[in-house]
Parts: sequence; structure tokens; C-alpha cells
Amino acid sequence: MVREPFTEARLLTVNEVADLLRVSRMTVYRLIKQGDMPSFRVGRGYRLREEDVHSYLIERYTEAG
Repeated sequence: MVREPFTEARLLTVNEVADLLRVSRMTVYRLIKQGDMPSFRVGRGYRLREEDVHSYLIERYTEAG
């Protein structure tokens, strides 16, 4: 899997990821803390790469199927 450089990656906030997944912000924070959702700190907040969120969804979808 070829990852795009951070300069070209679309970064999402915790709120945006929560809206996308239709879960609470606390659920996203729990996924980050457990290491299930890669992220990095920017100031006091977290940012997540859009491609990492999509990879997470694809991974979970195949487990459920």
C-alpha cells in the first residue's frame, strides 16, 4: 500500500471522523487510545488521515462479513 505524503494527505478532526462514522467523539478517542485508529497530535487536538479512516472501515467491514 502506497501512502501519500503528509503534505498531500487530507487531515480530519475527531469531530469530522465521529460524524463520518456516526459515532460519538468519545468512541473516536477510544479508538485512538487503543491504537485502532492511527492519529497524531496537533496542539491539544488530534488529526487523522482520511486514508487511515477508510482503511479502518475496510478492515472492519471484512471482519463483519
